[in-house]
Amino acid sequence: MDIIQALNWRYATKRMTGQTVPKETIAKIIEAAHLAPSGIGLQPYEIIVVTNPEWKAKILPVAMNQPQVTQSSHLLVFAAWQNYSAERIHGVFDYLNEQRNQPASVSDNHRNFALKYFGQLSEEEQFHHAAKQANIALGLAVAAAALEQVDATPMEGFNAAALDELLGLKAKGLRSSMLMAIGYRDEENDKNLKLKKVRKPLSQLVTELA
Repeated sequence: MDIIQALNWRYATKRMTGQTVPKETIAKIIEAAHLAPSGIGLQPYEIIVVTNPEWKAKILPVAMNQPQVTQSSHLLVFAAWQNYSAERIHGVFDYLNEQRNQPASVSDNHRNFALKYFGQLSEEEQFHHAAKQANIALGLAVAAAALEQVDATPMEGFNAAALDELLGLKAKGLRSSMLMAIGYRDEENDKNLKLKKVRKPLSQLVTELA
């Protein structure tokens, strides 16, 4: 199955069976998110992987009682940086230099640009920038899941402030941006399964400047 076939196969799964997705498959999906591109390579987010039924039950009312929360095998919480602090930026570039075995001066231009650019943004603007980077990772995770024939449903319908408090994200300098339920479709009870996949015509999506 190629990527287009896989994306045609997937849909917004609303009912899942609760069956456990193999660890190896989850690892591939997480690795796809791990390898996602991000602005200046900062990867300004973390991913919380929830498998414990008790935690899912606590998250359920915060996520508008969407059944995928508790029916999923794994529930991913994408949590973006609340801000681009100098400490975080330095940490990224220090690690980069260490891994590439290069002097700090090699990355100084990018480091200084990041410090200056994000330093002029409000904290809310910084968070929104980080959340957009997290969404790129989420998109790749969705595609990776489809290629593995695993259902993955991105979810924005939740009380972010309540979820942040529940998971203690503020203390980590994080704010939740998206959820993603991973599991297997309940073919008997999910009415979305039989619906035709509809996207607007390419002519309304793509403009070519040749």
